[in-house]
Amino acid sequence: MTDSAVAHANALASAASAYLRSAMHQPVQWHEWGPEAFALAAAQDKPILLDIGAVWCHWCHVMDRESYEDPALAAVVNASYIAVKVDRDERPDVDARYQAAVQAMAGQGGWPLTAILTSDGRPFFGGTYFPPDERYGRPSFRRVLETMAGVWRERRAELDRTAGQVVAAIDHGESFSGRSGSLGPEIVDALVASALGNFDQTYGGFGTAPKFPHPAAVDLLIDVAGRTGAAQAREAATRTLEAMARGGMYDQLGGGFHRYSVDERWLVPHFEKMLYDNAALLANYAHGFQTFVEPEFARVTLDILRWMDGVLSDRERGGFYASQDADISLDDDGDYFTWTLGEVQVALRDAPDELRLAVAYWNVREQGDMHHNPAKCVLHVERPFAEVAHAAGCSQEQAAELLRGAHARLLAAREKRLTPFIDRTIYTGWNAMGVSGYLAAAEALERAEPRAFALRTLDRLLREGWDAGSGRLRHVIAYSDGHTPATAAPGVLEDYAFMVHACLDGWQATAELRYYTAGEQIARAMVERFADRTAGGFFDTEQASGKPSDQQQPLLGVLGARRKPLQDAPTPAGNPTAAAALLRLFALNGDEELRELAEDTLECFGGVVAQFGLYAASYGLALERLLLPPVQVVVLEKDGPSDDTAQALAATARARYAVNRSLLRLRQEEVRAAALPPVLAETLPHLPQLGEPGSFAVVCRGAVCLPPVQDAEALLRALSGV
Repeated sequence: MTDSAVAHANALASAASAYLRSAMHQPVQWHEWGPEAFALAAAQDKPILLDIGAVWCHWCHVMDRESYEDPALAAVVNASYIAVKVDRDERPDVDARYQAAVQAMAGQGGWPLTAILTSDGRPFFGGTYFPPDERYGRPSFRRVLETMAGVWRERRAELDRTAGQVVAAIDHGESFSGRSGSLGPEIVDALVASALGNFDQTYGGFGTAPKFPHPAAVDLLIDVAGRTGAAQAREAATRTLEAMARGGMYDQLGGGFHRYSVDERWLVPHFEKMLYDNAALLANYAHGFQTFVEPEFARVTLDILRWMDGVLSDRERGGFYASQDADISLDDDGDYFTWTLGEVQVALRDAPDELRLAVAYWNVREQGDMHHNPAKCVLHVERPFAEVAHAAGCSQEQAAELLRGAHARLLAAREKRLTPFIDRTIYTGWNAMGVSGYLAAAEALERAEPRAFALRTLDRLLREGWDAGSGRLRHVIAYSDGHTPATAAPGVLEDYAFMVHACLDGWQATAELRYYTAGEQIARAMVERFADRTAGGFFDTEQASGKPSDQQQPLLGVLGARRKPLQDAPTPAGNPTAAAALLRLFALNGDEELRELAEDTLECFGGVVAQFGLYAASYGLALERLLLPPVQVVVLEKDGPSDDTAQALAATARARYAVNRSLLRLRQEEVRAAALPPVLAETLPHLPQLGEPGSFAVVCRGAVCLPPVQDAEALLRALSGV
């Protein structure tokens, strides 16, 4: 960096976030969220201009270029405002509260989020993207800034009343209350009915455009279909998984899913790829394969792993990166991922048979799919593979071979393009989701590689993110370019809840008690720091619960709003995720206090959750853990992992995904000496069959274990009753 560039840098030059650092040379005098910015606003009697965005957000970069990089408009900002920029991934606590404020004022939120606050942080105006000129039915950003600056100077009393009303709306809207002492299967039935009612019979998925994946809803439908045989649930789950994998929202060459589709057909996506989406969808496809034995679901599972392994992973140290951008620059719209017919012809010019098949299979046309460049096509599959092969005059085997060649050539050609930015920040909660997704894939497909990487990542999270002494988790393990923040972002409820699940998944995969122990410690810290012992449920931050974080950060702006997340948006909500984690622990340690706290959390929302329908699917999964007895299948191996009997028993146990069922494999000679969670320690070491020849399996339902079985058919009969 030149001396001149350093001289013109604003305060974001000292930020750790890649998104904030990208704005360090803008003429706006940006500040990070913190006491210094608020003190400056108070001292200068200026309102605060709050901009919340993310490094992967296309329209955030558009607004940066159109407005914040314009010296004339920056002069308006600097003269009348204290400007604060926030990375929504780094500070989900700030984002959640101001999203609620903008939704209360404007009727919708999103990114970029633009809000104008009093000098103490109370919002009185807000929106999302504002253009530099009057268009899209929106006022110009300059007019917004000048008008609101005038309101601040001339109508302060009116402004204060508005800000007070918005803050009251945040408190009301973010503290869901609807306690019900009746937690029964009818609530799960209502949530399933909502998903089925929103199911798109034509294109799969739920709702209309824009169409998002709903991984928790898909898992709920898979569980219900596998457990009860419900045909509608099966159809909705399988058709959604099939349709997403055929569409343009799925990267047909590189693997992995883009964030959402702008149309109902899954055709044209917003091209950014997020860790949390791909981790959750990885688990969906693994669970789908387990339950429905559909080879296409196994293929997609492997393909997501291929992309995450190659693009989104720190292969050496463990860890998953946060996201991959949609674009190279603001002048394109997914150009890295899309193709003109001419580009495909050039890439496959030496393989005419591959060209003919690729064009037909991926629907490449002269008139494409993108508004900014109508020649650009989003690769997607409109016709069944067998039909395409037949039309090409090939056998399916020949067509598959040609398609593999075309795929390799096109991918190699694409890799010569400039690659969209990868945010290499390691976020604790999202990484925990990645661990769980990888372990689900490893179990479903019996693959050692994803299992090993998941455990390496989990070890890193525990080593670098969890402080057992203070009982605290970090929200960020490492930043994209190695920078260290002046003040660490506080861990939030989702970090703790997802980590408990990841630790228990790690224990399930290895039988190493250290993972179980870490999960139990993190769960107890989660209860201590986030639980509302008076009214029930969990707050999303320590500060909202009245327990200051380790940095003793002041409650700036509306951070004191008491928020209990219930709605999945887009990751599973903190309260049902926490309740599910406590119920998993209870199944292993028999601690009734944990079960009672989980039940109380679910009761806290039982009277209102049906109103959220599709968007509360993770609540349905958590409630099933409460209503259905936990089932632990333990395969006790006589001759190690190569034992054919043990392999057959394990394959039978994993044959169907069920939210309340898990598989554990142990060597018989290790059971008596092994350290086990309390519930299993009371039973397994005392089994008389441990000294007899051959491997066997035990099905434990709650604290009661059925007689051991030694063949797959007997195990199936034992499982049929649970």
